[in-house]
Amino acid sequence: MDRDSGPDGAFIDVDRVEKVFDVRRKTGFLRRERRRVRAVDGISFRVARGEMVGCIGPNGAGKSTTIKMLTGILTPSAGRLRVAGIDPARERGRLAQRIGVVFGQRTTLWWDLPLIDSYRLMHRMYRIPDARYRANLDRCVDLLDLSGLLDVPVRQLSLGQRMRGDIAAALLHDPDVLYLDEPTIGLDVISKARVREFLRTLNADRGTTVLLTTHDLQDIEQLCSRVVVIDHGRLMYDGSLAGLHEAGGSERVLVVDLERELPPIDVPPARVVRVEGPRQWLAFPADRSAAPLVARIAERCPLVDLSVREPDIEAVIARMYAQGVADRTERALS
Repeated sequence: MDRDSGPDGAFIDVDRVEKVFDVRRKTGFLRRERRRVRAVDGISFRVARGEMVGCIGPNGAGKSTTIKMLTGILTPSAGRLRVAGIDPARERGRLAQRIGVVFGQRTTLWWDLPLIDSYRLMHRMYRIPDARYRANLDRCVDLLDLSGLLDVPVRQLSLGQRMRGDIAAALLHDPDVLYLDEPTIGLDVISKARVREFLRTLNADRGTTVLLTTHDLQDIEQLCSRVVVIDHGRLMYDGSLAGLHEAGGSERVLVVDLERELPPIDVPPARVVRVEGPRQWLAFPADRSAAPLVARIAERCPLVDLSVREPDIEAVIARMYAQGVADRTERALS
């Protein structure tokens, strides 16, 4: 068993964790109202070494608060946290040697210094052996295409360039765990593709454990085999992307082009959702294979062409949130 993992093999162990904030707001000239806000409400999940897990949820769901507790920035109000066998709140300095963190809207780089100077400072701060530092820097510069940016002050970098620079900075000390909070926010298509490819390579080659929180669901679809959904501080779903589609009742769509206009095609469990002349759109459960439907349609109808459109994960999440709101309303009224 990995000595840094728990008895169940968990490299990251979140057990019934809560975080409550005391919020004060002004209600009059000399009066203030105090209320308690439960940002995280009894969340539990485990991540094995080398996993790449996506964490999604609306604004205020508790995602970033959870990440901050896992890094030791915030202390849980209740529950238990362990990362590589370390309690983040009690041993933050020791944990810093094992983790890398990238917050999409904040930089860890020195604003007025050339990019390479930030890396040199981190070399000293983390006491990285010289050979290891050079090897890691060369690898990050190559894979993230930073060679022409090293002498440029950070304040002159574009958002995409700075983001790639931040990711490299987080990896110079060879962390076992990489936390990414909105790593592709505001990036153009090319920059997003470059960052995603780097993260895939990092996970495959180094076995780095990655916990990714994002609003860009393409990050999840392209990088993570497992997804955790959080809403109002509670865990709504933890499993595979395929299972998420099933839980959200998502559907695939078969687009059929016929030789001529025909009545709606009847091939259960698919149902016709749209007809335009000789083209028909048939929706069917996302967990079902399209092959039997295609075979039955080909037997009955004169086909010209067909294609399958995959379900939109954003629509799946929206339905789950809507159901969660409905459930909470029902509980409040009962």
